[in-house]
Amino acid sequence: MHTAWEEAGWEQLGDGVARRRMPGWDETIGVITGTTGVMIVDTGATLRDGAQLRRTIRGVLGRDVTHVALTHPHFDHVLGTAAFAGVEVFGAAGLGDLLRRGKDELRRDAVRQGVDPDAAAEAADLLVAPHHHVHGQLTVELGDRQVLLANVGPGHSAHDLAVLVPGRQGSPEIVFCGDLVEESGEPQAGPDALPQQWPGALDRLLALGGEEAVYVPGHGAVVDAAFVRAQRDALAARFGVAPAS
Repeated sequence: MHTAWEEAGWEQLGDGVARRRMPGWDETIGVITGTTGVMIVDTGATLRDGAQLRRTIRGVLGRDVTHVALTHPHFDHVLGTAAFAGVEVFGAAGLGDLLRRGKDELRRDAVRQGVDPDAAAEAADLLVAPHHHVHGQLTVELGDRQVLLANVGPGHSAHDLAVLVPGRQGSPEIVFCGDLVEESGEPQAGPDALPQQWPGALDRLLALGGEEAVYVPGHGAVVDAAFVRAQRDALAARFGVAPAS
């Protein structure tokens, strides 16, 4: 029997936790539910994406998103945020200043990657910067569930945030990794990446989730700790970083 999430086109990862791989750029959107709150992890590439996500979540749960966690500052993960008006937004320390300064570059990057210019301009103009800045780790209460936000970067960008959902009833912990981990292709190191520090970020990610956790990449299928470790080693070799001791 399909769950309500699966009927809506999402992949259920655990009790009250699901994700969707978005069409177009294959970015992962996560949702985490508690008795008094609902967190979405990333918001899509346009306001239209964000609005559709908000409607879908409301349709499945019968209530609205209350918290947004942004894993990093790339267009396909942040430009839908303004569709979540009145919602508490969280990001790694420094993300807000970057988004405020870099709206034009974010818009240009979205257009270069195929977003309609008018849609990109609208989303950039209305872009919501985080209200809460995560320096180390921050626990967010969703009623009967606590979610841990961890500033594990820099790596893929200067502002990489991981989202840890503790396991319950014997289920493993779930870690939303953002684009620190990619399964559907080689990790993308753009001009804002810090490749020398990326392997260390993955070490911190593995320490956060542990060996038994489910790791949810920013793009691609769900993976395990062995995959993350192999990607860490491949990145270290690619960028000439010494192996972890």
